[in-house]
Amino acid sequence: MPVRSASISLDTRGENDTHDLTGHVRQAVAQSGLSDGTITVFVPGSTAGVTTLEFEPGVVADLGELFEAIAPRQKLYRHEEAWHDGNGHSHVRAALLGPSLTIPFTGGELLLGTWQQVVLVDFDNRSRRRKVHFQIVGE
Repeated sequence: MPVRSASISLDTRGENDTHDLTGHVRQAVAQSGLSDGTITVFVPGSTAGVTTLEFEPGVVADLGELFEAIAPRQKLYRHEEAWHDGNGHSHVRAALLGPSLTIPFTGGELLLGTWQQVVLVDFDNRSRRRKVHFQIVGE
């Protein structure tokens, strides 16, 4: 079964900065030349994650509030004892969301719901240049 790979880079602001990747994912599938299979979206690093959601300001704000309740910025994190970089909350939030997502596609079309977009959330406490990798497997 053929495997294709692609990647993109994007600039983020950190602190729950959320980016819609859906267009990039569709483009990677289209450029792969494959009709049916799966695409895995992966962000390297331990302070960002990927998921699906309805990409609209209310949901994005709600997600940020949820992460603040679960892993607040101002809590004491043992990570700070080792690195003193102020981003312990970022590591915990990213671990909860996860670094990858796999999406099936048929006829070259992602099998996403009508209001479902693929997003990257950068939890770090500073701006970053993020790389996102796509691996497409199919026929």
